[in-house]
Formats: sequence, structure tokens, C-alpha cells
Amino acid sequence: MFYFWLLIILFLGTLEAITINLVSIWFVISALCSLILSFFWDNFTIQFAIFVLLGIILMLLTKKPLEQKLIKQKEKTNLDRIIGMKGIVSENIDEMKTGEVKVDGKSWSAISSVPIEKGSIVKVLKIKGVKLEVERWEE
Repeated sequence: MFYFWLLIILFLGTLEAITINLVSIWFVISALCSLILSFFWDNFTIQFAIFVLLGIILMLLTKKPLEQKLIKQKEKTNLDRIIGMKGIVSENIDEMKTGEVKVDGKSWSAISSVPIEKGSIVKVLKIKGVKLEVERWEE
């Protein structure tokens, strides 16, 4: 059984090295435990049960904290950056009609759940396709 578990460790370790997405690292660790267990216990069913259960337990307990620690924060793109910014309405926005807003020096098509007149200051809520969803700026 030693060679079987060694082959599993090598295969899963290679898979983890290729993907770099924390896919199989927990099963590499559980296969290592099963490999060590194979020196003391010759029952494959118990070794395999330890491999599966320990791999699942390790994954459930450590995946979220490891991902939070290892994966860098998503950097905002130019589009994400304008969310929350102030803009000025350059063309009236009606409930069922798209208007125009100038944000960060650029003109955007904009929609709103309430009518907003030209010259009003608005806040960008989100981006829907190529349109901004905005609301009146309140201070």
C-alpha cells in the first residue's frame, strides 16, 4: 500500500502545483497520513476512509481562512473606481428614459428610479452594462 499512497501523493501534489488554486492540497495531506498509517495498519478500507474523511475535514476547516490570507484583494478597475463618485446630470433622467451624467470627466448614459433634472448632483450606485445607475446626492 505504501506505493499506492506515494503515487496518490505525487499525482495530487502535481495537480496542486499545476492549478495553484488550493484544489487538492488537503488530500495530499490526508494521503500522507494514510501513507504513514499503512506502515502500522494493513487494512485498505480504513486507510481510504481516513484519506477521504481527513481530506474533507481539512478542506472545510481551512479553505476559507487560507483563501482570505493568500488571495490578494481585487484591485478596482477604472469602471469600479467610479462607483460611489459624484457626477452631474448633463441630460434629464426620467423614470423610463435614459439620461446622461458626467462623472470623472467622462459622459455616461444613466438611469434612475426617480426623475432627476439637468444640473443635479448624483451619486453612482452601480454599473449596469454600459449605463450607470444613479441617485440624487444627499449630504
